[in-house]
Amino acid sequence: MLPAVIIVLSAVVSGCFTRPSINHLENAFSVENDSGEVRSEALKRLLEVFGMEDPPHTRGLHKQAPQYMLDLYNTVADVNGVTKDPDLLEGNTVRSFFDKLHSEQIQFLFNLSTVAKTEKVLTAELHLFKLRPQASVYFNRHHFCQVSVYHLLQNSKTNTSQDRKLLSSRLLSVHSAGWEVFSITHAVRSWMSDEGSNMGLLVTVRTLGGSDVDSKLVRFASGRDHHQSKQPMLVLFTDDGRRASSLENTNSDVPSMPLAPKLSGRAGRIARSLDPEDERLPCQRLPLYVDFEEIGWSGWIVSPRGYNAYHCKGSCPFPLGQNMRPTNHATVQSIINALKLTKGIETPCCVADKLFSINLLYFDDDENVVLKQYDDMVAGSCGCH
Repeated sequence: MLPAVIIVLSAVVSGCFTRPSINHLENAFSVENDSGEVRSEALKRLLEVFGMEDPPHTRGLHKQAPQYMLDLYNTVADVNGVTKDPDLLEGNTVRSFFDKLHSEQIQFLFNLSTVAKTEKVLTAELHLFKLRPQASVYFNRHHFCQVSVYHLLQNSKTNTSQDRKLLSSRLLSVHSAGWEVFSITHAVRSWMSDEGSNMGLLVTVRTLGGSDVDSKLVRFASGRDHHQSKQPMLVLFTDDGRRASSLENTNSDVPSMPLAPKLSGRAGRIARSLDPEDERLPCQRLPLYVDFEEIGWSGWIVSPRGYNAYHCKGSCPFPLGQNMRPTNHATVQSIINALKLTKGIETPCCVADKLFSINLLYFDDDENVVLKQYDDMVAGSCGCH
């Protein structure tokens, strides 16, 4: 009988320890479900901070960002994406668009449907890459040409003077090569107010005498026949009205951002918090790294891969020294708290007293590359308030 008893006990023990109860399963599912809902809500709120309802859909076609946009990003932002100088960028958004027409003529069409109607158009530029003349026609009596950019007023193959409006015109050397930039702000503003008026742009090349120039002599790169790095491009500078009254703008003596401490491993990619006993440490700035790869946004964000937002933590004990950057109000509150003059008055709080903006370079839904500046994203310094 002993072996049978052992078998029965084994079955009972096994049933108790390996088979979770219904309540346990429900609790585990609830915790997992709550965690998923919290993550979903958190990412939704983070997208709102970046002015988006949903993350862009790149469809796995992760193209290379135009060199102009990469250079512009590096001009306005440091390696962490923090703005070098808030006055370097006109507005807070720069968008690049590639030609959708790929015409045999020097004619271009740009789809601006991703630009919100509320955005204020500040400047619009047509970027064209001028190629060198072909060798067979290099030696020519013409040294300069007149290049003009027209706004097409109606969809017509004749392109007569009545069908177009001059936007920009200037002399170019026939033998030069490289990027040429033409202002087309007026046309883009009209397109934004009336989407149906966007019939595209036409570029003409004439001699100083007004006759047509040999197409082999003056050539511009097209999206159909040349490398992506030389494609015709429209660059749009706008302001979306989201600029905040940032604390950095209220301080004329904005200090340079101190370098973040070098962190290793996963600990370097998450916020490190103080132990309860460390609350006695004075108010200070601590790392808070936002990793776009961990969030799941690395597929559409070009730069930065993440950034250090920092956070403020610590105590504001009496007496408050100037190193704690206290406001007059915080100093008075600290005194009232220390003297117990009024019941229920707490010590001042350790908060960010200087904020910096960051820049994001990313692909939108139409695979255009956008450079956007976001205010109040990085704690520059902490103080007792």
